[in-house]
Parts: sequence; structure tokens; C-alpha cells
Amino acid sequence: MQENRAQTLAQIFSQTRALLQEHTERGVRYLSMEDSELQLPPCSQSAKGEPLRSHEECRRETLAEVRSELGECRRCALASTRNRLVFGDGDPHARLVFVGEGPGREEDERGEPFVGEAGRLLERMLFAMKLERREVYICNVIKCRPPGNRNPQPEEIQACEPFLQRQLKAIQPQVIVALGKFAAQTLLQQQTPISQLRGRWQQYAGIPLMPTFHPAYLLRNPAGKKEVWEDLKLVLQRLQQED
Repeated sequence: MQENRAQTLAQIFSQTRALLQEHTERGVRYLSMEDSELQLPPCSQSAKGEPLRSHEECRRETLAEVRSELGECRRCALASTRNRLVFGDGDPHARLVFVGEGPGREEDERGEPFVGEAGRLLERMLFAMKLERREVYICNVIKCRPPGNRNPQPEEIQACEPFLQRQLKAIQPQVIVALGKFAAQTLLQQQTPISQLRGRWQQYAGIPLMPTFHPAYLLRNPAGKKEVWEDLKLVLQRLQQED
């Protein structure tokens, strides 16, 4: 068996040497060692963001590809009132993803999620978790600010939801935190009040999901911070279990 293995290795070395010699004769001075997976086409997506089955090999999308297809989206009426589309921000391979409701005034001006007063509170929450913003990924259910910061309409959520699903599929986090009613109800496809959902583990596409109150709610109701901290401690425990 060892003799056969040695012969196989000798053949591989001989073939590799011949291939390199051929490239050298053609003027090739170096070879790029790119990730072969990235050379596969991304899996086609259904209207709900689910990959379509194909007889050909494919790979999951990257966040950059999802953002590229979203483009300067005009799939709902919010496109006519927004300043900037707010896609998401953070580590594209984050273990932890926070999903909020939608952009506010400052987010709409800057094109980044959670940079207003609620965002500053979220960063303090991350600090308490001994995490930095760049270590997580932050996005919203809808990508454009509703006028006057009103609640998102069902048709607006419906237009944006496939892109949120594809974002989460691209990242494949270990844990998702749904911030507030609209994020939790959209991801869980149910209408249970956030007061009943928070603090209890749920599942989204096989990923543990923790619903909790939105930072904007905490700005109006500071007493809720204690409950949110209890929820975030459960998140930290789950992440530690995954290590």
C-alpha cells in the first residue's frame, strides 16, 4: 500500500511540475491562489430569499452581492421620501446580529444603522457585553426611513423582508437579537407582543433568536433596561456555549 501511495505522489509531483513548466513557457510568472468557492455562482434566490435547488454547484451569497442587487431600491413608496438607503453595518461574518425596525432621522442622513440616540444606547449595551460594534452586524427590517418615524407598513416590510432574509443567510450568525416588536414579529412570522416574546429563546432558520426591547423603547422607558440586560446575558451565555 505504501508503494502504491508513493507512486501516486510521484505522479502528482510529475504532473504538477509539467503544468508549472507549461505556464512558465507561456510567460506566466505567478499563480493567484483564490478561494475556489468564490468562483462558484451564487445560489439563485426565491422571492422569499430561499436558495433555489439546482443541479449545479453553487455557494451562498455574500453581503456585497445582496447589497448590489438591492441597488437604489424603489420597490416600495419609501424610496420617494428617503435620503439614503440604510443596508447594514458591521462584520460580514459576525457571530451575533442585531436586527432593528428601520432607520431614523440620523440613519437616513448618514446611510448607517443605529447612529442616532438609540444607536448610542445600543453601543453602550455592546460595551456592557464586552463587545465592540465592529464585532457584530447591525441591520433593520426595512432599509428606508418611514416619514416621521412612523411604524412600517405591511407592504413596506414585504418589499424589504427578502433582503433581510438574504443578509442573515449570507452572514450565518450563531445568534440573532431581534430589537423590538417589528423585528421579532417579522422574523418569527407571528403577532405575539414583544412583552411576551422577550427573554425567551426562539428559532429563525435554525439560528437561536432572542427577542428584546428596542433601544428607542428604553429611551422612553428606562426601567426596561434591567429586563434587556437579563436578555443580553442569556445571549452571552449562548455565545459562550458555541465556543
